[in-house]
Amino acid sequence: MARFYQTNIDFITQHAVDADKRRYVDSLEAPRHFLDADHYGKRPFMKLPVKWKEAAKKYSEDTLKKYGTVPWEIQYQYYRLVDDFKRHDTTDILKTSANLGHYIADAHVPLHLTKNYNGQLTHQDGIHALWETRLPELFSDRYNYNVGTARYIDNPLNEAFKICRTSFKCVDSVLRFERMLNSSFPQDKKYEMVHRGNKNVQDYSAAYAKAYNSILKGMVARRMRSAILEVGSFWYSAWVDAGQPDLNKLIEKPMSTQERKNIKREVALYKGGKVLALGGY
Repeated sequence: MARFYQTNIDFITQHAVDADKRRYVDSLEAPRHFLDADHYGKRPFMKLPVKWKEAAKKYSEDTLKKYGTVPWEIQYQYYRLVDDFKRHDTTDILKTSANLGHYIADAHVPLHLTKNYNGQLTHQDGIHALWETRLPELFSDRYNYNVGTARYIDNPLNEAFKICRTSFKCVDSVLRFERMLNSSFPQDKKYEMVHRGNKNVQDYSAAYAKAYNSILKGMVARRMRSAILEVGSFWYSAWVDAGQPDLNKLIEKPMSTQERKNIKREVALYKGGKVLALGGY
């Protein structure tokens, strides 16, 4: 599997943002990226049924779609990937893998699990981009991406809900720590001009982002590491459930000599008892 995905990493990278692009042309797309869990109370996962039919019976499909469907979308994309593997359709496997990875990553972002997704309800407008974009932009080169080997997931929907529950538990800290920092940080140093593309735009200053990152104590890195392992595990499990088709026959372009060496090195490290993230997945 490592070889299959590594040889198609450019395709995966290109299509990783397809789900976000669809939001501009498909009115049904947006709810697939989040779950406003707090709409269902302070302890939402004790009230919200896991199975779609039971949840829809209790709250109505319109309500579920209004407040987000990301765990069910992860389940849907999972079984779609299983079918793609069974059909040996390389293009569909890669596209669905990218879509599945996107939704899994979204579910790992705490602010995708609350109605207060951008701090708009607590006068913290902009916190979504601060947590999800600015911090990784500045500090992701220091993250440890060695997450170990993928594992088999026997219940994709339960796993999706487990991801959401963990993210939801982080919501209070994400918001509360930023409020604390804002109350003590010099306001004239909170923002700075940042060069993006062809223009300069105002964004949170590197100093403010560093202070927030410090208070969070590695939360962003932990959620990203979890997302990496979950994506790999969902891909692996879909392949297993599809009967473990021979992926060597589905590789559309040959590997370079260096790529082959990298694979052999990684396999040797695994056999030696060491763990690492293959190709950054």
